[in-house]
Amino acid sequence: MAEPSAGSDLRVLLVHNRYQRPGGEDQVFEAEARLLEARGHHVARYELHNDEVKALGQATLAARTVWSSPAYRAIHSRVQAEQIDVVHFHNTLPLVSPAGYWAARRAGAAVVQTLHNYRLVCPGALLYRDGQVCTDCLGKAVALPAVKHACYRDSHAATAAIATTTATHRALGTYSHAVDRYVVLTDFAREVFERGGLPADRLHVKPNFLVDDPGAGSGGGGFALFVGRLDETKGVRTLLDAWDRDGMPPLVVVGDGPLAGDVQAAHDAGRLDWRGWMDHDALLVLMHRAEALIVPSLWYEGAPMTIVEGFACGLPVVASDLGALKTMVQERRNGLRFTPGDANELAAATMRVASNPGFRRALGKQARRTFEARYHAGTNYTHLLTLYTDAVRQRRGQTASG
Repeated sequence: MAEPSAGSDLRVLLVHNRYQRPGGEDQVFEAEARLLEARGHHVARYELHNDEVKALGQATLAARTVWSSPAYRAIHSRVQAEQIDVVHFHNTLPLVSPAGYWAARRAGAAVVQTLHNYRLVCPGALLYRDGQVCTDCLGKAVALPAVKHACYRDSHAATAAIATTTATHRALGTYSHAVDRYVVLTDFAREVFERGGLPADRLHVKPNFLVDDPGAGSGGGGFALFVGRLDETKGVRTLLDAWDRDGMPPLVVVGDGPLAGDVQAAHDAGRLDWRGWMDHDALLVLMHRAEALIVPSLWYEGAPMTIVEGFACGLPVVASDLGALKTMVQERRNGLRFTPGDANELAAATMRVASNPGFRRALGKQARRTFEARYHAGTNYTHLLTLYTDAVRQRRGQTASG
């Protein structure tokens, strides 16, 4: 197979195991496909869906989590038949498995993996347990603490399957030899995965991005905005505590989840306006009018697309001073940060933005500049193509040298 140039002859296979509930990873998968197709690349897709899990027995599912022979055969065949240069993986759990890396590699393609979450170093994927950040499994050959605490879906068996998968492929050298480039979303994530044992020279920061630029809004709506799953990790209780006081600006909450009952009670009491899930266009209207986007997460986060969209809309972000959010939200430039879980600090930071129109406008302008510099499609394409080209050159060199 000839080495591709940096032009439109680069042929890419995108691989993704979709979740039962669509989320940010699905959005990024589609965005990168559109980005590459718009610039003339051959883009193939291999997709599986977690709805297929229902038809598998527990033993079969556990085995396929470690090594999926059907996925191996399918990817190997696609690479050869379509003369694929690079296979870019997003989620492989559970139906693709790390076997997909070896299939792509043995068929002659370079391998790239985007690390959307912390699954490779934490079976629960969040580095979060019992209401606080947890790094007990970071760097361990076998994630026994996670199995003990049933960190994945509150299931010892399911957590053991993931821990076994990671331990097996560490031992096989899969993560150090079968993947040419890892895409991490922030500098913080790069540090975490390096501590977790992934090869530092293969970890490359490439943020998420938007294919369609919504343009900057003008604010002026007089309300703060929260968008996300209503659960503990997203800091919903901190959010509710902050708005349980007089003088706070109106709050619009978009999302659903386990804490919906608490949010409904606050809505009924007139403390906030809960909208449930909204379609994307309607959400962008809110982002264009809001005074601040509130992100009170208690876990490290990956790189929330909500923040990227907020920046694109010129929306200042008030976020927890934690993990990846520290990388994305720059104090007094594109937003403000507060101590995670501290409702008083969250309230004060929100009031600081909402009560000072000039300050809010300055933050909003810088938020928009942040989007243009880091999260715009054109910038992202340059990063992505460089990653692909370097991975393919490395792969060809390794093949030539044996």
